[in-house]
Amino acid sequence: MKKTETAAIAYSIVAKDLAGHLFGVTLTVQHPAIDGQVFALPAWIPGSYMIREFARNIVQIRAEAGGKALALTKLDKHSWQAAPCKGAVTLHYEVYAWDLSVRTAHLDQTHAFFNGTSVFLRVLGQEHGQHQVDIVRPPDAVCHSWRVATALPELDAERYGFGSYIAADYDELIDHPVALGDFALATFNAHGVAHDIVVSGRVPHLDIARLKRDLKAICTTQIAFFEPKTKRAPMRRYVFLTLAVGDGYGGLEHRASTALICNRADLPSTATPEGAVISDGYLGFLGLCSHEYFHTWNVKRIKPAAFAPYDLQAESYTSLLWLFEGFTSYYDDLMLVRAGIIDEAAYFKLLGKTVAAVLRGSGRNKQSVADSSFDAWGKYYRQDENAPNAIVSYYTKGSLIALALDLTLRAKTGGKKSLDDVMRVLWQRFGRDFYPDGRRGVTPAEVEALFDDISGVKMTPFFERYVRGTEDLPLAKLLAPFGVTLTEKRNDAKPSLDVKLGRDGNDAKLAQVHEGGAAHCAGLSAGDVLVALDGLRIVGHPPNLDALLARYRVGDEVALYAFRRDELMTFAATLQGDRAPGIALSLRAVNKKSLVRPSAPQ
Repeated sequence: MKKTETAAIAYSIVAKDLAGHLFGVTLTVQHPAIDGQVFALPAWIPGSYMIREFARNIVQIRAEAGGKALALTKLDKHSWQAAPCKGAVTLHYEVYAWDLSVRTAHLDQTHAFFNGTSVFLRVLGQEHGQHQVDIVRPPDAVCHSWRVATALPELDAERYGFGSYIAADYDELIDHPVALGDFALATFNAHGVAHDIVVSGRVPHLDIARLKRDLKAICTTQIAFFEPKTKRAPMRRYVFLTLAVGDGYGGLEHRASTALICNRADLPSTATPEGAVISDGYLGFLGLCSHEYFHTWNVKRIKPAAFAPYDLQAESYTSLLWLFEGFTSYYDDLMLVRAGIIDEAAYFKLLGKTVAAVLRGSGRNKQSVADSSFDAWGKYYRQDENAPNAIVSYYTKGSLIALALDLTLRAKTGGKKSLDDVMRVLWQRFGRDFYPDGRRGVTPAEVEALFDDISGVKMTPFFERYVRGTEDLPLAKLLAPFGVTLTEKRNDAKPSLDVKLGRDGNDAKLAQVHEGGAAHCAGLSAGDVLVALDGLRIVGHPPNLDALLARYRVGDEVALYAFRRDELMTFAATLQGDRAPGIALSLRAVNKKSLVRPSAPQ
């Protein structure tokens, strides 16, 4: 398509009202359906498995043809149909954008951000043609220095500039989030591919050189992991779109970019002394970046069959999220070791926290990771106060399943094969670019057969017990041959109610009550506000509950006073030992069979 031509489907989007948080969008369809063109906004965004009904944020919408108003009928909660007409149809609509997350859209005087799923109506029946987008500079004076950050290919726009961008189809259009505003920017090259780091938000003394160095190490390591011979990345350019805030965390993967939100305190500072130990916050941010970047292959291009193609108007069920999210969670920290950012001791510390997190909840004994994957739409993404007692995370337990499979493959093949080989075969067989090439998504049966082929043995018992079943993984036994000792310690002498307190001012409000713990056995519930223990007030931020409990012994009975709604209630609780697992992983000696080293490509 020539730059002077207009695509058959063309959008224009502008930050119309900064204080009102409104984007103005114009959509023109040159060749509408003869019986009346239908438009629809997606109900969810790939990578976040929950029906979000983005169309509820469309404030007003109208249609016209030939300069005259055209009837527009709403068909359901996210779709409209224009009346039949001759010539092009144009829609004008406004989108309310006030969700500070990576999933939807946000707009104010400081910056703008949107995902295509939140702002670009789909033209049903014409999704496979080119889609043009004109990103218009906002008229407000406060935006005079704003720039555009996106991996969407430019048509007549300059890089980082306002103007026209182009997508091969609707699927590509909605897979490139856009950030507008003033931002810090750095670029590095990883195996011939330009990678941009964009940081929006106030971050005093941002050490972007450190960020650039560390992300380059991660990206070059991951590209070489999937393509050890060619070192060829699956995208022409990649963008880390980062918003730094006072309190926030999250990431969402896209085909050539990721949208991230983080605490500004977690980003590296030029004021930090040279050689200082990497902070937990920055390590967590690098792990998040590593996770979303690994998704460039695992879930964006290697997909479960249920996602090829996506049904954007309804739930798309798959039992494989334990692989696509869990395996990605396993490799995100592992890649930090292989990239030379942390050592094995730091890695084992992170791994121990993951093991403890999985063992903390009794829901792991009730729900398998296969069921957790399938039920993500209704349970994992709609967690309530009872979640630890009812569900298991396909992220955390999925990552431990990846570890167990990695150790099993290495042991059964004498170190000749590992989970690395499984990921590379998945990439070779099922990795697909975003053009029709006959490849499709992978099924659960194909995943299991692949493990059989690479291990040389039937792996069905493993999948029955740990993937489709709810048994705890025998990690201590699997780790031992690799020189790693796993020890579990619980502070049985420390009195505990076995609860999690929420943030609610100075009130000690129970966010979660763990099944079988002292509070649960006493009859306390999530939402109760503790006010006193044996007549002594529970107060402060954080509450002084631990200090009060420290004067008791396990087995002591205490009187707890709590408000449930507006009623004061009394509970008799018998204190138990702290049931929170403490997991430690230690390397006994330098071992040639180190589990963190990559296996040699076969």
